Amino acid sequence: MPNLGPTELIIIGVILILLFGAKKLPDAARGLGRSLRIFKSETAKLRDDDETDTHTATHTATVVQAQQPAPAPQPLPTAPVTQTAEEQARALEEQAAKLRAQAGAAKPQ
Repeated sequence: MPNLGPTELIIIGVILILLFGAKKLPDAARGLGRSLRIFKSETAKLRDDDETDTHTATHTATVVQAQQPAPAPQPLPTAPVTQTAEEQARALEEQAAKLRAQAGAAKPQ
């Protein structure tokens, strides 16, 4: 885009005055200024909120980590991981039988 010199700016100004009229241009400029001011304040609020949220989240995570003890390591499963469907069904049946036997022994007669 070529540089705009004073002659080009004057021509653009005259065209704007002819198109919109001398009374509407100051109102349009005022409205544009208000819009930009509102936009600037809203973006500043968003930045402040992001900084506050980040600071709060970091502080909260640090406090929570300091208060909670480290979790105990989970024991590894004793059953083999790769079981066939038949082996899994047999193991479930054995567990169910044990539970039935415990429940039957606990019942008062």
